Amino acid sequence: MAMNQPPTRRLQPTVNAGRLWAGGAAAAVVAALLAVAGIVIARGIFDVPILAPEGDGVWGDASTWWYAVWAAIAGVLATAVAHILLLTTPQPRTFFGWIVGLATVIAALWPFTSDAGLDTKLVTMLINLVIGIAIGSLVSSVSRSAVLLPEVR
Repeated sequence: MAMNQPPTRRLQPTVNAGRLWAGGAAAAVVAALLAVAGIVIARGIFDVPILAPEGDGVWGDASTWWYAVWAAIAGVLATAVAHILLLTTPQPRTFFGWIVGLATVIAALWPFTSDAGLDTKLVTMLINLVIGIAIGSLVSSVSRSAVLLPEVR
């Protein structure tokens, strides 16, 4: 004798936006600190004149801080992209990985469009690569923990 079962409906997971954005803000801070640390290491330890003339010292000039601000903005934008993808697309983490990965490749190759020295291009590429990997891994991890699976009753 077959029992009548109610039709199953697919319950959608929800996104804990507060958790996602708190993690995204933390990722933005990490990205900014990585930018500053990369510049200090490049200029102070390896004597590579990145983002400022050589005479500007380890901290460089205002460009150092703008670089850090842009790194933080990239972290915030990545969080916004993750949030939109979590709410709207199938396999959001796959798409997020591709988007961040391609953006990181573009940022890493961007220095080679300038007329800076090869050492400056390589160090800037490395810093951009580290920042992109950090943003991608941190925001991806936070987005995983911010998805709340529905309770099945």
